[in-house]
Amino acid sequence: MRKYLLFALYLTCLIGCDKETQTHTKVPDGIYVGTFQRELVWSGSDDTANITMTFSSNTWSGYSDKTKYPALCQGTYSIVGDTIIFVNQCDWTAEFDWSLILSGKYVVKSIGSTIEFYRDYRSATSDTFVDRYKIIKQEK
Repeated sequence: MRKYLLFALYLTCLIGCDKETQTHTKVPDGIYVGTFQRELVWSGSDDTANITMTFSSNTWSGYSDKTKYPALCQGTYSIVGDTIIFVNQCDWTAEFDWSLILSGKYVVKSIGSTIEFYRDYRSATSDTFVDRYKIIKQEK
C-alpha cells in the first residue's frame, strides 16, 4: 500500500509541475527603419543595406535600397521566446542567393524602440556568415 501511495504522490507531483511556458509576443505595430548587414566571417568586408519594414498584427512587409539584398517582400511572423519566425509569402526568381530571403528562424532581441534579429550560418564544419537586421520604430 505504501508503494502505491508514494507512486501516486510522485505522479501528482510530476503532473503538477509545469514545463516552462513559451511566451508568444509580437512586434509593436508601426514602421521601422534600419539596416541589414551580411557579415562575412572570412572577409573584412560587410555590405550594408538600408531597409524599411512595416509590422501590423502578425504580418510584415519591407523593402531595401539594394535589389534583393536582403530579399524583403511581405508575409507573417511569430515570436516564441527569443526566436522570431518569418514566413515570406512572395514568389522569387532564381537568379540570386535565396539565403537572402527573409524567411525562417532568427534570434531576436528588443531594446526600447530598437529591434535586432540575426541568423548565424556558421557551424562546426564551416565558417560562412551572419545576417543582422537592426531596425528602429519611427515615431508618427
